[in-house]
Amino acid sequence: MSFTRRDFVRGGVAAFSVGFAAPKFLCDLALAQGAASRSLVVLYLSGGNDSLSMVVPYTDPFYMTRRPTIGLTAGQVLPIGKDSAGNSIGLHPRLTGLKGIFDQGRLALIQRTGYENSSRSHFQGTDIWSTANPVNSQGPGWLGRYLDTLPAPVDPLAAWNTTGQTPHTLLANTVGVPAIPSPAQYSFSSPNAGTPEALNERTYAAKISSHVPVNRPHLAFVNSTAQAAFNTLDSVASVASYVPSTGVTYANNGFALALKAVAGALVRGTGTKVFWVQTGGFDTHAGQGTQNGGYAGLMSTLNDGLTAFYTDLNNHGLLSQTLILQFSEFGRRISENGSAGTDHGAASVMMALGGPVRGGLYGTAPNLNPNGNNPTLENGNNDVRYETDFRAVYATVIDNWLGGDSTKILAGNFKNGPNII
Repeated sequence: MSFTRRDFVRGGVAAFSVGFAAPKFLCDLALAQGAASRSLVVLYLSGGNDSLSMVVPYTDPFYMTRRPTIGLTAGQVLPIGKDSAGNSIGLHPRLTGLKGIFDQGRLALIQRTGYENSSRSHFQGTDIWSTANPVNSQGPGWLGRYLDTLPAPVDPLAAWNTTGQTPHTLLANTVGVPAIPSPAQYSFSSPNAGTPEALNERTYAAKISSHVPVNRPHLAFVNSTAQAAFNTLDSVASVASYVPSTGVTYANNGFALALKAVAGALVRGTGTKVFWVQTGGFDTHAGQGTQNGGYAGLMSTLNDGLTAFYTDLNNHGLLSQTLILQFSEFGRRISENGSAGTDHGAASVMMALGGPVRGGLYGTAPNLNPNGNNPTLENGNNDVRYETDFRAVYATVIDNWLGGDSTKILAGNFKNGPNII
């Protein structure tokens, strides 16, 4: 099987581990990279999250008028107080664990995040949020550009993608990001496993990959990629055996198991600075439901996974070192459609949680009045207009958490964002 350079970059080290018809072998690598280092966990809700069902302005007189079937009443939501404009806000009733984290002051909700002229396209919207550039959404992602600023040599596990294909956000010019959906399956297979021949295969493959000829760039790229894969195997194997702290149980679904792997990496001290986790199903054009139905199931998955993760890290004393940042490629229409769902919209909600977070409500809820010139709405008063540029949230994370230079990484000054950290 052959691979292009783009295949390697897009697929991360996982592409190599699948395509390299060679041995199951591990190289010696020190596990500890400094447990005191800060980590960022980026959570992507794929499909376009309906912020008005997640963070609900339940006293707005037009909310139930525009959502007679899928709206949540005052008696159904979990009240969390008023925003700076005096709007009463409640969480979806399935978010009981997140409500508890909010009450502890460790959950920040940034309402009406987005950008001018939202694309309302899954593909373009995702690229815009990935590159932090609404004008030109090509090229490396914003976190890829951050990784490129790390001093050499960059650890092969500086970033960890828990999905099968490395997302645009993590694509960098010089740093490769391994794609490791399952730590238990992250290994090189050998038909001779458990025999002396497997050890010989390991020895010779390690020797081959150690040759990085400067005059043959393609071969050098392949061999250096192989070396990076080898140098992550022991660390990842230690994560595969991770057992959560007492009293914590992760659900048996992809989202929760990805968070369990992240928790294991943090506990084992792999030194990873950036993790990518995502969960899908948020393209809720039909059957969205209220307390029950499709969206309620999404909220249960989100709540249970994040609550287990938060509790696990807190039990290990690692919460102060970990920041979780959530986004989605766009929000959804205000009014429900004829299929009891919502169509593609504009601004949505971002969420940050963890030990360092200054919790609370940031930004203001939209006024859902569909009549007249409503400055909080757009697209004929059908969509929520953004109030906080999403890049301002990124800038806060880069400057105040990752220790980077947001002006250079984002190619502009967006330092006027909410002070969530």
